[in-house]
Amino acid sequence: MEKYTVHQQAVGTILNWVATGQVAIPEIQRPFVWNSTKVRDLIDSLYNGYPVGYLITWQTHDVKLKDGTQSGNKQILIDGQQRVTALTAALAGQKIVTKEYVRKRIQIAFNPQTERFETFTPVMRNDPAWILDIAELMNPVMAYELPQRYFAANPDADRDAVIGALTKLSGIQNKQVGIINLDAALDIETVTEIFIRINSKGVVLNSADFAMSKIAAYGDYGANLRKYIDYFCHLAVAPHFHEAIRENDAEFAATEQFRRISWLKDDAADLYDPDYRDVIRVAGLHEFGRGRIDALVSYLSGRDFETRTFKEELALESFERLERALDEYTNQYNFTQFLMIIQSAGFDTSALITSRNALNFAYALFLRLRRDKDLPFGEVQRIVRRWFVMSMLTGRASGSVDTQFELDIRRVRELGAARYLATVEESELSDGFWRVGLPQALETSSTRSPYFRTFLASQVFSKARGFLSQNITVSQMLDGQGDIHHLFPKAYLDRSGIRDRADKNQVANYVLAETAINIAISDKAPADYMGLIADQVSTGERRIGEIVSRDAVDRSLRESAVPDSIWHATASDYRDFLEERRVLMASAMRDYYESL
Repeated sequence: MEKYTVHQQAVGTILNWVATGQVAIPEIQRPFVWNSTKVRDLIDSLYNGYPVGYLITWQTHDVKLKDGTQSGNKQILIDGQQRVTALTAALAGQKIVTKEYVRKRIQIAFNPQTERFETFTPVMRNDPAWILDIAELMNPVMAYELPQRYFAANPDADRDAVIGALTKLSGIQNKQVGIINLDAALDIETVTEIFIRINSKGVVLNSADFAMSKIAAYGDYGANLRKYIDYFCHLAVAPHFHEAIRENDAEFAATEQFRRISWLKDDAADLYDPDYRDVIRVAGLHEFGRGRIDALVSYLSGRDFETRTFKEELALESFERLERALDEYTNQYNFTQFLMIIQSAGFDTSALITSRNALNFAYALFLRLRRDKDLPFGEVQRIVRRWFVMSMLTGRASGSVDTQFELDIRRVRELGAARYLATVEESELSDGFWRVGLPQALETSSTRSPYFRTFLASQVFSKARGFLSQNITVSQMLDGQGDIHHLFPKAYLDRSGIRDRADKNQVANYVLAETAINIAISDKAPADYMGLIADQVSTGERRIGEIVSRDAVDRSLRESAVPDSIWHATASDYRDFLEERRVLMASAMRDYYESL
């Protein structure tokens, strides 16, 4: 089977395809990332006959749409979206969408006497040498009238040179652009491979982009679903954008989908601000049980996985299932309850979450379990909470996760979530993991280590106070009221001959401490500043923090998993101290996990 065809088409033909919908440009409804200078340069290249690269399109199947009409054999533009959008903006006068989702013109001006292109500015109105909008010249009527107006305003201009430049500019519509059209039957892996081999930049295509392109090409119904996803993600980050949608997209603002996501206008949480890739991944897992996003694209294409054929009715059914999944994903109760579950595990700030995919799978699991009306909500909370923390501790959601996620969601369906979680815990969180594996994993200097972040979450969960604090909690310090403090200060280790940065910055040497306590400790040896704490307990004179009772000091050490050996520790004890503390940190996390 021939995987693709290559042919040339005139710029004017491509613009007509866009206008009639024969070529779908999914990005047309999303922010245009090129600046006006790049648009100008593209037009200048066409004007001078320079190559502008190939466009790559992917043929779609003709399937029945939700309203009963046929989608037609459209081509989805998968490479060249910015170039074609730039052409439609500059030559056809079509508005682009800004980062604020405001529709506006990019207007390119042309000076036929110097043959220069520039982005239009109001100052140009005072200079008759400029044609203010080249889109006018693409209109046959204006192409006839414009030269007469120009010469009236520029009587001394070289008529032959100006006519030649305007004729050359209008001829841009006849310039040829190469198009590589990929066959509709190709799967995403093959399409991606072809794309990489053709594209000299070696850009890796994102399967979620394919999915969004497939959604947007499915008539008005698909275009609305595409906006449903995009606008939800944008509102999650910028709630004030709600008013911009109302003002700039009245058509979508009148839909049920807009009503469903309008609750985000009052939402200030930033624990989980998903982008479109997250939404697509969760929808695929939750509704279709598929970890690979390309499988979702196949569903939306109407693929019958048993017969390996494409059926119209399966495409429509898949789009309806996708819409149901999106309704559940964006539902205010579902979304906020899920976040409360994650927060209840101690992960109450996004700074503690090092794996977006751990959140994605946990949310997909939550949505799937919510459909089981026989499962008590308390049990749903317990399972999702433990699964998320297990994923953080084991790295289960790190790296290439598609196959693992698909296996997990299938096992949940087959065995039940509680039973499958128990088997995973038995395998992944054995006694050996807590006693040996986790302490070894804590031998790192990365503060972004999921193990260190989970330790901090365990402190938040237990309402632990900061190191040597009387009242200030770890949770409060994570909000910016504290520092990461070195139990063995760096300057002290330097003086003692321990100068390797990775050695000094071991996470087992870290605690969260109030800034004032950190400053008071300065570069003292642990034995020295703990000696001051002993004096403080004895005399009541506060020199380091507020603590004045031995019970409070012991509680502080216990809550930060700091060994009692710190009372007498010096640089010679540093290695043994780190090893001892890693064991205590792992033990604290075990107690935390088992209490979830």
